[in-house]
Amino acid sequence: MTEGGSAGLVDAEALMTYAGDRLPGEGGLDVEHLAAGHSNLTYVVRRRQADGSTREWILRRPPRGPLLPTAHDVIREYRVLDLLARSDADVPAPPVVLSCTDVDVIGAPFYLMGRVDGTVIREALPEWLAGAANAAARRHVGDELIDALVALHAAPVAPFVAEGIGRPDGYLARQLKRWQGQREGAKTRELPDYDVLVGWLADHLPESGPPSVVHGDYKLDNVAMAPTVDGPKLTAILDWEMATVGDPLADLGYLMSFWLEPGEVSEFADVAGNVTSLGGFPTREEMVQRYAASSGRDVTDLTFYTALAIWKLAILLEGSYSRHLAGTTDDPFFALLDRGVPALLQRARRVSGA
Repeated sequence: MTEGGSAGLVDAEALMTYAGDRLPGEGGLDVEHLAAGHSNLTYVVRRRQADGSTREWILRRPPRGPLLPTAHDVIREYRVLDLLARSDADVPAPPVVLSCTDVDVIGAPFYLMGRVDGTVIREALPEWLAGAANAAARRHVGDELIDALVALHAAPVAPFVAEGIGRPDGYLARQLKRWQGQREGAKTRELPDYDVLVGWLADHLPESGPPSVVHGDYKLDNVAMAPTVDGPKLTAILDWEMATVGDPLADLGYLMSFWLEPGEVSEFADVAGNVTSLGGFPTREEMVQRYAASSGRDVTDLTFYTALAIWKLAILLEGSYSRHLAGTTDDPFFALLDRGVPALLQRARRVSGA
């Protein structure tokens, strides 16, 4: 495998020594870095099977430090997926295989999960969603996203609370405190809009409804979709590192913060435009109303949750920007955060009216 950068952070031989006996197949392991996403690092692990086919798994490990406190916790991610698998919830999530906390194996904690069929939709639409003929399929993508979110929010929270993954009360207040702490831990410059938003969010804190398992990073490019005869199907929700127990409307607000409609432009359009702005997808209002009807939850205060989501994303990306300035990441996307983070904070102010 390639040495240096993110591609050289998983040694195939060391992984084979640790996990070879627990992975079916024969011969060694092939490891390939997937150049997608900007948080935890993702790799495909392949092994030849006795019948000549190749079986694949996904390995997740944190990037090189320094890291924000509680960020990039892949073992927590593993525990969330394991709890979901052992529950009776009908949540589309990848099956986990093993986890490792021994940093001497590959230099960081990691876990392995099964690879799920499906396409992660990012910069462009796959052929089966593109064009006027597939407008109905694009609408179905939005429905699948909402229906999977409703299913997640119906999962039992008690096993997660028992395992120390989240607390059912005080979620929003803790979010404000936690993310302000994250901001202070990665402060490299002044961001005036951030200060205004802190005050507005504190003054408009709504009363949360019944708690649920919260994904924390729920958006179109954190799920896998596959074409079927009945339309697109969401085969897996991915990237669970932010999952906890809390206010489910935080997930809905986060999803809506990324859901651009025709004519709208992302702060990072020069890297990857949001494909939902191409048309044919349901509107934000349609998706919110589908969620409300299916979940029975009150969505009156969704403006707060959407502004909160954009504010949190700006803080998270500011942490990545600080790593860029420190020279501890080779991701070219992070250089754009010099202006991208202030632009996000400006949008959060527009959404909130602060």
